[in-house]
Amino acid sequence: MFGLNKNLRKKVTRSTANHRDSLKKNLEHRLELARANGNETLIRKLEAEASYLGLD
Repeated sequence: MFGLNKNLRKKVTRSTANHRDSLKKNLEHRLELARANGNETLIRKLEAEASYLGLD
């Protein structure tokens, strides 16, 4: 019984980490494109999003 909870907790932790990694990669890509296009407004918004999500 307790082993099941421990395994589930590990899966949830791994899933959460994978989700954050995916968010970070996506945000970094969007920032790269915004910088390449010189879109300062979008850059500021994406940097604010990264800060809000704790990805900076």
